[in-house]
Amino acid sequence: MADDRIPGIDPTSHPSGDGCVECLAGDGPGWWMHLRRCAECGHIGCCDSSPSQHGTRHAVASGHPFLTSFEPGENWFWNAQTEEYFEDGPELAGPDCHPLSQPTPGPAGAVPSGWERHLH
Repeated sequence: MADDRIPGIDPTSHPSGDGCVECLAGDGPGWWMHLRRCAECGHIGCCDSSPSQHGTRHAVASGHPFLTSFEPGENWFWNAQTEEYFEDGPELAGPDCHPLSQPTPGPAGAVPSGWERHLH
């Protein structure tokens, strides 16, 4: 049997939680626009439009190149090293998005009024 594993993607790793690990731990303003998932280790970080951009920061610091959306209905991959976009990729261990009850931006109660002014 051939090994179809893509270097930088581990389909067996589970998401690290329901929201951005660093934002929830108090690193930055504590809220995000959208969530991104590391396809190697499952780390959940905030997107590049969010104030803290933890998803890409994790990819660069860890050397884990592939990010994917952690938003409902989105199935794409981004290689943060080569800046290549892929419309599809391997199925990852679930869940494949944050809880549908979680608002965007989120998390509930942490998003400031006028949040639009803080986006990148």
